[in-house]
Amino acid sequence: MRYFSIFLLALILVSCKDKTTSKTLDYGTYRFVLQLQDDQELPFIVEVDSQNSLTIFNAEEQIEVDEIEYKNDSIFIKAPVFEGYLAGKFMDNSTIKGNFINESLDRVVPFYANYGRKERFNNNGDAATNVSGVWETVFSKGIEGDEYIAKGVFEQKDGKVTGTFRTTTGDYRYLEGVLNGNRMELSTFDGAHAFLFTAEVTDSTMNGTFYSGNHWKEPFVAKRNSDYELPSANSLTFLKDGYESLEFTFPDANGNQVSLSDERFKDKVVVVQIMGTWCPNCLDESKYYADFYSKNKDKDLEIIALAFESAKTKEKAFNRIERLTSKVGIVYPVLLAQYGTYDKEKAAEKLPMLNHILSYPTSIFVDKTGKVRKIHTGFNGPATGEKYTEFKNEFEGFIETLLNE
Repeated sequence: MRYFSIFLLALILVSCKDKTTSKTLDYGTYRFVLQLQDDQELPFIVEVDSQNSLTIFNAEEQIEVDEIEYKNDSIFIKAPVFEGYLAGKFMDNSTIKGNFINESLDRVVPFYANYGRKERFNNNGDAATNVSGVWETVFSKGIEGDEYIAKGVFEQKDGKVTGTFRTTTGDYRYLEGVLNGNRMELSTFDGAHAFLFTAEVTDSTMNGTFYSGNHWKEPFVAKRNSDYELPSANSLTFLKDGYESLEFTFPDANGNQVSLSDERFKDKVVVVQIMGTWCPNCLDESKYYADFYSKNKDKDLEIIALAFESAKTKEKAFNRIERLTSKVGIVYPVLLAQYGTYDKEKAAEKLPMLNHILSYPTSIFVDKTGKVRKIHTGFNGPATGEKYTEFKNEFEGFIETLLNE
């Protein structure tokens, strides 16, 4: 019933006119605003290149979108790879209203968009301090079962702020915003996740709230600490006692059951990627892995991705896998490990030799003898700057070591 309601909500946006209206996106800039709980607003900027092409901006990130559909006086915008889409209706020559919809997760977030607005947040130029640097951060502090640590890394020029929060399992990608007086506002939107961070800031502390769409919010606190580092991503996930290897059998898009023991992977170094097509950090990692594999597939190296999908049916799950592989150019196998949920406890049941699945993505490194040599939890994407470079150097160095054994 909930799924039908979301479908109906999108359908209502389509006008009942018999012929298609000539109204389309105007060339130029739109400011989209998602309307969250607590009367908070999450803005992002879109630049329209043509009627069927636009770009979403998040700090240094530029997301090219070419899946735009017009139906009468309505518009449907779907970002690459991810399931979520913007369904809106042209209210007049400069305004669109509608919803950001994710059907599998039963989530609907209202939005409006105005033509000609170029500033993400209003910047009044009176920043009370400068947040550039490293911040030791705790989300949901003191809340049993929800507390976790993070590392905030920010750069501020005048009142404009960019950066990200790194956690033990990944990062919150490209955040962009402002510091007006003591109030900091940062946001990002990539077609999968919609994040807003607000905080009251002093020279040495932050006290704020993190909003994810309109379904989740949690508090966070932070303090300046230039020497702060997170625990090693190579120590968080490991094999249970008594295990040295990894075993699984999952189907590919052609219905073939694929196992790590197959002839294709014999006597080769294998990277097993635990991921999902709904996951932005997984997308960042998949882009890097796809490029690396294309340059090194002539060596004794294989990569296998195990997809844990939120799609309600197997068919839809494989459709999303195909969309990911075609958009990114992935030529290594992507197997469907689970559909209907990406719950980590259920995912761990599929790989019982692991102590847990803590993060999407997670990478498991298997040597030529089939022994698991390292498990890397999470992924530090391009938004983390030096940490992303550090990851690539570590990854490529370790692969080279395994290949030379």
